[in-house]
Amino acid sequence: MQRPPTLAALTCAAVLVLTACGGKDKDTESPTTPSGVTAQAGSATSVHVMWNQATDNKAVTGYEVFQKGAKVKTLPATRNMVDIDRLTPETPYTFTVRARDAAGNLSEPSAAVPVTTPAPTPEDRAAPSRPLKLTVRADGSRAATLSWARAADDVGITSYDIYQEDSRIHSVPGTETTARVTELRPGTVYTFTVRARDAAENSSPDSDPVDLTTATAPGKGPSTAPTSLKATARKGTIDLTWTPPRTGGPVKEHQLFLNGKLATTIVWGAAPPAGTAAYTITVTDKPGTRYSIKLRAKLPDGKWGDFSAQRTVVVR
Repeated sequence: MQRPPTLAALTCAAVLVLTACGGKDKDTESPTTPSGVTAQAGSATSVHVMWNQATDNKAVTGYEVFQKGAKVKTLPATRNMVDIDRLTPETPYTFTVRARDAAGNLSEPSAAVPVTTPAPTPEDRAAPSRPLKLTVRADGSRAATLSWARAADDVGITSYDIYQEDSRIHSVPGTETTARVTELRPGTVYTFTVRARDAAENSSPDSDPVDLTTATAPGKGPSTAPTSLKATARKGTIDLTWTPPRTGGPVKEHQLFLNGKLATTIVWGAAPPAGTAAYTITVTDKPGTRYSIKLRAKLPDGKWGDFSAQRTVVVR
């Protein structure tokens, strides 16, 4: 007759099962330490911290920002910059960054970066002038360098903020007039603008936008994005013109996106315009409302192509 297993045998079996199920696959490797950490005072009470993305044998899931050993921010892996607010004017601070993976492993702290907040300027209510002469130069297929003319302010520029479409992606000190952006994708259309900011957190109007189409990856065809998009705000309307992509066949449909959401599909039927296309949007929003606009075309194979560069207009 077979005897039932003893408690000791059951315990041993449980240990063997746990070891077999989780022992080999347990992630004990920490992410790499974030590099390129910078800390820049954006105003008398805020500091902008940036870093390069870390790597991991599985995947980086987030970042933790520390001020003198105390955690002040937790961010997802898609973010590599953050503003630390509610600081004290004319005060030195030191920041470090650590990467985290799904298993909870933390990287070693980055190099400590010091920064001192400037004196407050509570009476400064005048925004800087907008940066002029913005240009962009591709650095391969995954990076670009922006350059612009220095803005003016009645007190002083503390930083320049670089935007890709409507998201701030980089900041440089107010003494700089160039910035390098990285981690771009090959064969992609990007639209950049720059704003100047002073110590009282006053931001200038946007610079004129510049567009960049990064070089395509090997084996990938040319971009299918509409080009030369122009948007002009008039009273009650926004007039658009653009050049449809060359796709080897007629482009009969475009999708129009406003503020990142599909607004309408523009259909021309059997006779799409040759050369420049045009469309007018009727708007009823109050003056001062901002719209971000971009398009994509329906290709002859039925798929939607790449997005155009983005344009931002203000309702009159």
